Order: sequence, then C-alpha cells, then structure tokens
Amino acid sequence: MIGSLLGIAAMTYAGFALLLYLLQPGLIYYPEIGREIAATPRQAGLPYEDVKLTAADGVALHGWFVPASNPRGTVLFLHGNAGNISHRLDSLGMFQRLGYSTLIVDYRGYGNSAGKPTEQGTYLDAAAAWDYLTQTRNIPAASIVLFGESLGGAVAAWLASRHSEHGSPAALVISSGFTSVPDLAADIYPWLPVRWLSRFSYDTRAYLAATTVPVFIAHSPGDEIIPFRHGRALYEAAQGPKRFLELNGGHNEGFIFVRESWVQALAEFLNAPAGRQASIMPK
Repeated sequence: MIGSLLGIAAMTYAGFALLLYLLQPGLIYYPEIGREIAATPRQAGLPYEDVKLTAADGVALHGWFVPASNPRGTVLFLHGNAGNISHRLDSLGMFQRLGYSTLIVDYRGYGNSAGKPTEQGTYLDAAAAWDYLTQTRNIPAASIVLFGESLGGAVAAWLASRHSEHGSPAALVISSGFTSVPDLAADIYPWLPVRWLSRFSYDTRAYLAATTVPVFIAHSPGDEIIPFRHGRALYEAAQGPKRFLELNGGHNEGFIFVRESWVQALAEFLNAPAGRQASIMPK
C-alpha cells in the first residue's frame, strides 16, 4: 500500500516536472495580454515616428521613436514580458521630460511585431533596435541609454555586455529585474529541480559582470513577483559606476508610488559626467 502511494506520488511529481518543462514559454512570455495597440504617443501628447525593423533572422518588428527637442541622449526601451509598447506611454513621457528621445520596440510576437518570442529572438530584436539607432539614425553609441524593465532588464544587460568595449552605451538602467530565469524559478518552485529543467537562461547577473558601463538598478521590497534580493544581487554584480534606488509598491506599481524620487534620482544619474555617477549601496 505504502509502495503504491509512493509510486503515485513519484509519478505525479515527474508529471508536474515534465509539464513545467514543456509549458515554459507560456510561463515566461505573455504577448496575448493586451496584444492590440491601445493608444499611440500622439494621444499622450507626444510626437512620434512609426518604426519598422527587421531582425537578423528576418522577423519584422514594430516600434516607435519619440523625439525630444535638443536631446541629451536617446533611450532604448526594452519592456517586460506582458503587454506591448502602447502600455508604456507614461515612461515615454517621463524620458521626454528628462530631455531624452526614446526608441521602444515590441519583441517578436508582441503588439504588431511578427513571429513568436524566444530568448534568442528577444536578443536579436534588441540588436536590431541598437543597429537602427546607431546605423540608420547615426546616433552615437555613447549617447544611448539602455533601459530594461523586468524581463527587458535581462535583454538590456545582454545588449550592454555585447557593446562593453567598443561603442559602449552611456548607461544601463534596470527596473524590477531578476538575476536569471533559473534563480527566479527556484524561488517560485523550490520543491522542483528547476535549474535542471529550465530551458531559458536570461542570466542578467552574468551580463552585468561582463560590462563596465554605468548601471542604475531600481527595485521594490514590495515586489510580489521578483524578490527584492534579486535587485540587490544585480547591484552587487555591476562592475562600473552604479546606483541603487529603492522603490515602493508592487512589481507593476513601483514607479507610481515613487514617481518623483524615481525621476529625480534617474535624472541625476543620467546627467552626471561619464564615470562620475555616485556609487550608492542599497539599504
């Protein structure tokens, strides 16, 4: 009897592990949440240009370029794993008020971009956006700020690590980021061997260790999706000048609850002379 129960338990455990392995893409990417473009920057009072890109593997991508008058630089905005570019209009407005133009692009499978999201695909999408700025628009790499939220933090860190020596960006900003997918999965499923099962890496911590660009990390202790310790670990992994900002609120609310201090701290960091950004440890 006991042996039968143990056998059933083992089969259930193995079945759940297999299910988790097979369903991973659906647990990481949520392009179906708000797939339709809900609004444009013009409806938020922002000028913009529709941008169509092609990734290295031929996938067609869609984005917006929101210009600023006499810009201090340009932000390459890499968003999180749900929604699309139309759900980030507040952030586009914030960067324009700070004096920065912004390019925001939907990953493959999101918004009006073609294809299906994959880890390598998101990297190719980010690379296409970088090439558009540096080659098509002839914007100097040293005036480009990489901004990544949540999943986008890993993609932005990857891009920074690819350009850390020659033609490096001005700075890397990560909000509510994670150290890696296996690390985060281990927090969510501590009773499963998720590090063996994971088909995704998104090793933000390793990418940070491979770049020396100035890094700004923002995270909230109240983040209910990505634990605060991930933000602290990312800060510790950063090699160059760096700053940590403690947010308030949940994963998708942090900027709402700390709006003014967030804008001020980010402006101070971005506008500091190269290499002069303050190095401030998290509390």
